Amino acid sequence: MFIYLILILGALAFSSSTLLEKIVLKNKNMKITSYFVGVFLSTIIIMLPLLFFFGGVEPEAFSIKNLIILFFIIIFSIVANLFYFYAIKWEKITAIEPVLILEPLFIVLLAFIFFKSERNYFILIPSLIATLTLVFSHLKKHHLQFNKFLVAGIFSSLFFAIELLISNLILDYYSPLSLYFVRGFFVFIFSALIFRPNLSKELNKKERLLIFLTGGFWVIYRVVIYFGYAHWGIIFTTLILMLTPIFVYVFAFLFLKEKLTKRNVVAMIIILICVIYATR
Repeated sequence: MFIYLILILGALAFSSSTLLEKIVLKNKNMKITSYFVGVFLSTIIIMLPLLFFFGGVEPEAFSIKNLIILFFIIIFSIVANLFYFYAIKWEKITAIEPVLILEPLFIVLLAFIFFKSERNYFILIPSLIATLTLVFSHLKKHHLQFNKFLVAGIFSSLFFAIELLISNLILDYYSPLSLYFVRGFFVFIFSALIFRPNLSKELNKKERLLIFLTGGFWVIYRVVIYFGYAHWGIIFTTLILMLTPIFVYVFAFLFLKEKLTKRNVVAMIIILICVIYATR
């Protein structure tokens, strides 16, 4: 039960962050690059005092091989987040969320291919079935209704999946919080140098507060993922976190007044059934 509670907490945190991201980014004057830098800065501020209690880095983390892996984690993270924010800003959550379901599919398939310990058909099959909800929710008059924002969401899912999988290669040398802090710190530094936003002028007080809250949810979500990978495996953790789209649909309906279509409802049911089947 403890396992499920932790992973569901992660799913709730991600769903909440998605809602807050949409609230802030739907402002036409909000620049994606400014939001990008602002939210990573917030994660650093939140994690900094926590490192004294939950931080930890092994000497092996500083080997050439593991530093190269860390470099690619940072690059993939920057690219994935830019695609993600672009998609979230210009598309409805209920439309973009099924595309984000591709991330767990990519993670499961890549983990199944590259990690022998993750080759479990019992979990792979429901994961593939759940991903068919993507096709179902976008199937209209025998055509898939994709646009450039949904394509950006697909690329985001792919790069996030790759980033998470290569993160697993060095997770043994960091505590979950430390790995996310190191990742976030360098993403912030690189993005701040590249985009050079003036956050004090470009963000008002309400936006700063929402971005700070988003950063907090990000920390919870990523720490839960890393903790899950380290203790329960990639595929098991990923499948439980596939509950996230259900929470996102509900939050978008309750707080953003986005209508739930029949396809959304069916997608929610299919995902829920697949998760229950794989974890029973």
